[in-house]
Amino acid sequence: MNAARAHLISIVLWFCLCMSLLAWVLAGYPWILCILAMLPLLSPLPGLVRGKRFTFAWASLFTVPYLAFAVTELLVNANARVVASVTMLLVFGWFCSLVLYLRLSRGAPGQTASP
Repeated sequence: MNAARAHLISIVLWFCLCMSLLAWVLAGYPWILCILAMLPLLSPLPGLVRGKRFTFAWASLFTVPYLAFAVTELLVNANARVVASVTMLLVFGWFCSLVLYLRLSRGAPGQTASP
């Protein structure tokens, strides 16, 4: 696998994660809350599209609250288990793709990557 492919996978998973957050309407959440939950994910989008390593690094921190929410709902809310499972898998996949891109896009030893 190369960095370009990891970059594409990361953007596709980002999009799928946004769509899964909107799918929480099916679990009984109000649509406005679903949109508000998705809004923070729009902030790293320009840097993700441009392939900025610095954005990939700090965007990985965005996964923590979404993962915590999905795991909590998976354990507590029986009506949301399917949506929570999908969201949890997408968050984990997005995190792994962010880290994979960072690993594959780093320069040769001794080089520093610019943000």
